[in-house]
Amino acid sequence: MSNRLALAAGTAVALALLAGPAAAQKVQLEFWHGLPQPLGGQLEQVVQGFNASQDKIQVNPTFKGSYPEAMQGAIAAFRAGNAPHIVQMFEVGTATMMAAGPAIKPVYQLLQETGSTLDPKSYLSAVAGYYTTPDGKLVSMPFNSSTTILFYNKDAFQKAGLDPNAPPKTWPELIEATKKLKASGSSCPFTTSWPTWAQFEQFSSIHNVPFATQENGFKGLNAELKINSPLHVKHLQTLIDMQKDGLFKYAGRDNAPDALFPSGECAMQMASSGLRLRITKEAKFAWGAAMLPYWPDVKDAPKNSIIGGASFWVMTSPKRTADEYKAVAEFLKYLGQPEVDAKWHMDTGYLPITAKGYEAAKAAGFYDKNPGADVPYLQMARSEVTENTKGLRLGGLPEIRNIIQEEMEKAFQGQQSAQQALDTAVQRGNTVLRNFERANKG
Repeated sequence: MSNRLALAAGTAVALALLAGPAAAQKVQLEFWHGLPQPLGGQLEQVVQGFNASQDKIQVNPTFKGSYPEAMQGAIAAFRAGNAPHIVQMFEVGTATMMAAGPAIKPVYQLLQETGSTLDPKSYLSAVAGYYTTPDGKLVSMPFNSSTTILFYNKDAFQKAGLDPNAPPKTWPELIEATKKLKASGSSCPFTTSWPTWAQFEQFSSIHNVPFATQENGFKGLNAELKINSPLHVKHLQTLIDMQKDGLFKYAGRDNAPDALFPSGECAMQMASSGLRLRITKEAKFAWGAAMLPYWPDVKDAPKNSIIGGASFWVMTSPKRTADEYKAVAEFLKYLGQPEVDAKWHMDTGYLPITAKGYEAAKAAGFYDKNPGADVPYLQMARSEVTENTKGLRLGGLPEIRNIIQEEMEKAFQGQQSAQQALDTAVQRGNTVLRNFERANKG
C-alpha cells in the first residue's frame, strides 16, 4: 500500500512538473474592476468565459473597491511602475483618464500596434461617442454601460388606483401619481438614486439643454457649467416642493438609496438600469421599468438619455511586453462579440451596447419573458445624438457631483432657494473646472 502511495505521489509530482511550464507560458493579465457583488461576480464570469475560450492568456480579475478607489489605485500603481494591464473606470473619470498621458494606451493605438480590429461604429452612437476622439477613434473599451430609468411598483400602483401598465411619461403625470400613492398609504412615493446623474446630467440630455458649455466639455477644457438655467431651477424647485408635501424622499448621494425600491419602501425610483439585477433578486412585488419622465412644455424633449457605467482602459508599465499588449487586444476583441454583449445585458440589466447585442437578446426571447428589459436600450436609441446628448467630458466631474449634491441638500433642508443652490453649485463647480484646465493644459 505504501509503495502504491509513493508511486501515486511520484506520478503527481511528475505531472505537476510537466504542467508547470505549460501553465507558466500563459500570458498573465491583471484586470482591476470596481463592481461589488452581485455585479462583480457576473463580470468575473465573463472573464472566466474568456479564459476558457483559449489556452494562451489568463486574465486575473481583482475587485479594487469603488470606481474612485480603483482610479486612485491605478494611478498610484502606474507611478510605482506596476500598473494593471486593464482597469475599469466609471464614465465620469473619462476626462481624467484621457488627461493621464503616458499612463494609458488608447484602444485605437493598441489595435494599430497589434493588428487587431474593433469597429467603433458597431456601438450605439451615444455609447461610442463618450469614449472616442472627435474623429471617432476609441480611447477606451465600452463595456458595462447603464442609463437612468424609472422603476415602479405595480402592486403599489394598483393599490393607489393607478394603471400598473401605464407608468408616468411626464413630470406632471409623475407628480399626480405620487399624490395618489401617498393617499393610498405610501410613505415614500418617489425617490432617486444618483441625484446629480439622474436629476441634472440625464435631465439635461433628455431635454436637449447643455449641462455645460463647449458641448459638455467635448470641445475643450474651458467649459463652464450651465445647470442654473431657468429649466434646471424649475426642476429642483419641483423636487423641493414634492419633498415638503411628502411626495419625494431625498435619500442620500450617489447609489446610497438603491435599496429603497427593491425593499418595497419606495413606490417609484429613478436609478441605474444596472439595479435590475438586485431588484430581480430582492423584490417581493410586481414591478415594471419605464423611460424617464420629461417636461412636456420643453420644445425638444424627449431626447436620448446618456450613459453611465464604465469602460475598460489599457494601462502602460515600463516592463510591459508586446505579447502582453497583444493579449489585452484579444481580451477586448472577445468582449466586443455580440453574444458576450447580449449575455452580459441579460444577466445584469446593463445596456446592450451594440445593435447586434440587442438583436441577439431579442431573438432569444429575452424581452418577451422580461417586459421592460429593453427600456434602457430604447431610451438611449430613441433620437439622434446632439451636442447636448452625447454625454459629459468634464474634468473633476466626481468632485462636481458632490458639490451639486451638497448644494441640493442645503436647499432640501430649507437653507437656500433652488436658484441660490444652483448658482453656488455653478460657481464652485467652475472653480474645479478651472483647476483641471490649468493642470492639464498642453
